[in-house]
Amino acid sequence: MNELVVEQVEWYDARAVALRQAMAVEMDERYSSHRSDDPEKRAAVDAALHIPTEKVLATVLVVDSEAHAVAHAVLRDLAGEWEVKRVIVDASVRGRGVGRLLMNSLADIARARGARRLILQTGNRQPDAVALYERLGYQSIPVYEPYIEAIPFSLCYELPLR
Repeated sequence: MNELVVEQVEWYDARAVALRQAMAVEMDERYSSHRSDDPEKRAAVDAALHIPTEKVLATVLVVDSEAHAVAHAVLRDLAGEWEVKRVIVDASVRGRGVGRLLMNSLADIARARGARRLILQTGNRQPDAVALYERLGYQSIPVYEPYIEAIPFSLCYELPLR
């Protein structure tokens, strides 16, 4: 694999947008049976997953030597907490340490900016992500808002940074 570099980019960087779109397709497939036909429930899920751009603290890519983005994540302010969102590693490089590089970079960024911990929400159909988080020292915590009612099958974690 080519040499990898971590870059902080703008939310609207075309490579970041493309990876978020790929993630949306993959998550839609994984969670299609959880999808409700009830418009209110669908709206609650959409609201819980929405990231207002003014709450984005950092958008991070892992980029190969040809400037192709192979991984993406966002740090956002969620009621004063540093929450990890939109973690995606391109399927072509999974299992090669890219996720670890990405997640460690997020922790470094948050720690350097004074965060006490990182929190994240994932789903029960992402065992690969759960395994990565647990290997990196993330500890299970109770499901937190805005996911408690909107996405009750959430799995939530924290990583103390101090």
